[in-house]
Amino acid sequence: MVERRSGLRATAGVGIMFATNGSVFAALLPWYPLIAAKLELSAAQFGFTVAAFAVGAIASSALPAPLIARFGPVRVAIGGTVLVAAAIASVAWVSEGWMLAICLFLAGFVDAVVDVAQNVAGIRVQEAIGRPILSSMHAFWSLGGVVSGAVSTASAASGGDIRVHTVVVGVLCIALVAGAGAMIGTSARAATIEAATDDARPRRWRLVAIAALPLVIIALSGTMVEAVANNGAAMAGVQLAGLAPEAAGIAFTVVIGSQCVGRFTGDLLIRRFGAVAVGRLGGVLVVVGGVLVVVADGPVLLFAGLALAGYGSATLVPSALGAAARIPGVSEGAGVTIVSWLMRVGFLVTSPIVGGVTDLVDLRWGLVLLIVAGVVAVVMAPALGRRTAR
Repeated sequence: MVERRSGLRATAGVGIMFATNGSVFAALLPWYPLIAAKLELSAAQFGFTVAAFAVGAIASSALPAPLIARFGPVRVAIGGTVLVAAAIASVAWVSEGWMLAICLFLAGFVDAVVDVAQNVAGIRVQEAIGRPILSSMHAFWSLGGVVSGAVSTASAASGGDIRVHTVVVGVLCIALVAGAGAMIGTSARAATIEAATDDARPRRWRLVAIAALPLVIIALSGTMVEAVANNGAAMAGVQLAGLAPEAAGIAFTVVIGSQCVGRFTGDLLIRRFGAVAVGRLGGVLVVVGGVLVVVADGPVLLFAGLALAGYGSATLVPSALGAAARIPGVSEGAGVTIVSWLMRVGFLVTSPIVGGVTDLVDLRWGLVLLIVAGVVAVVMAPALGRRTAR
């Protein structure tokens, strides 16, 4: 157990680390409608193009555990943030759809490593101070996304230069995550990751995959909402709420903002009511929010639905990843990696589904995915209780 002052400093450092990760990618998202128009991509083409981010994340699945074992989660997160920021900034210079896909692939490839590293850092600090903080740490990710998304929306709406904007945000995030690493110090070195070769035995991986599957499904329900926020909310703002493309990022900010509030209250709610009850209620809110989004004919219903979906999904991913760190027979890094990897495999199909259905029918039918995610969360919520119990 670390002393209180060191624990608070380390907790703040992990929070800043999560916030920078949310900020660097959110700096790009409000520009999506303008980028799609510039590159003359259809909804389906754009959906498949942005799915390159998820493809990159899946491709790097074998890297997090050995890198964390070799360098520690903090160093991996700092180095990865530098590379993610560079890949995101490169998007500003693309002139073809395939160039956008390459930039997003590289960003996703490294971001998946950073994601595991920062979660392992948060879990280790959580164990060192003896109280749950992971939901709040994910709230800082959402907060970073809200702030960055709002600033990016304002920049796009005012005719700002995407090249200047993404570079400035990237440099700022790199500086912040470096400072966060200094604040965390040795608090994230408490546990030792097992060697990758131990965790990579085929039979063990099969058993772990089976044990992790319920957690993956829960986490995927949460990431479906995030996928809609990332790749569909801005489009919905234009097509369903009548927003100008330059202001469409408001819809993204609504989702991430409500998710942020839900995650800041998540640790307290879970301590009070339990992970199962909170997860089940969250699923219900996602269903209600999805219905409002699908029937929306203006900004009021759209924003209300997106807010409910964001709030309801808030604790699903943090709860699943926290439980993944305690899967028997593997290290914390490997447990988080396998759940994160399988979750991203499912995440990969989200954008193409929304884009494809939008082209075949319309965007409303594509956004029915929100309702599906909520129903799945309600059904699978008991898995959180089985996995989070000590």
